[in-house]
Amino acid sequence: MVSTVVTTVAHPLWAHRADGIAQPDRNWWLVVRDASGTVVGAAMRAVTFAPYPPFLLPMPDEAAVALAYALHERGEEVLAVNGALPAVELCAAELTRLGGGRVQVNQHTRLHELGELACPAPVPGSLKPAAEDDAELVMEWFGAFMGDADEQAGRPRGASAHEIPDRVEVLRRLRAGQLWFWVDGAGQRVHLTGANPPSFGVARVGPVYTPPAQRGRGWASNAVAEVSRRIRAEGARVCLFTDQANSTSNKIYSALGYRPVVDMANLVIVR
Repeated sequence: MVSTVVTTVAHPLWAHRADGIAQPDRNWWLVVRDASGTVVGAAMRAVTFAPYPPFLLPMPDEAAVALAYALHERGEEVLAVNGALPAVELCAAELTRLGGGRVQVNQHTRLHELGELACPAPVPGSLKPAAEDDAELVMEWFGAFMGDADEQAGRPRGASAHEIPDRVEVLRRLRAGQLWFWVDGAGQRVHLTGANPPSFGVARVGPVYTPPAQRGRGWASNAVAEVSRRIRAEGARVCLFTDQANSTSNKIYSALGYRPVVDMANLVIVR
């Protein structure tokens, strides 16, 4: 469960390893083993948007510090670190000790797993798969998602560095059946929920977006509940991330039965 971000990136690469998919030179993957050889941590650098932050799973404190030292010795420019606490804090602190600068918190997130699903109060309408001819609206809402999330969390729009999927990626997700609208009683599309396909038995819900004019009506609660129910009915565990600064979304997911698993952070190194 904790490794959901790493596995959703690694799984398709592993599945298509025979296809010889080229990876950028900056990309890397690692595992941390204890004295007995047991894996006790993992990390990757595989994001496609600047500043290309490494992503760390939980690992021993000394491993997080050693990773920072190794990156510094390799001459890698690391201006952000994402992942599980306290590993990211220790790694970022060591990077600044070695290379200068200061650590700034961009976002505190929290990974949740669905426990017992609690159905919300019903609202008019139903969940409807998004189709290829919905691509323009999906792209528009994807583009608005992070900026709106920043505002809801009290940050300036654009403060959170995330890549907005292009049309090719949106069409891929639509064809794979990974995006749904909540359609109200009049047939209007009022909400969008997505989900990653299961990787090693775990599927992650997101993004979850409701346009400002449609908020507070229960669309998100009902859409996420239904998507979560369907994923679980197919035999997978279900998880999602929340922004700890967004009290509204945290309240919604808690009411649905999502329970905290691990706290994470997106840290920026300012030089």
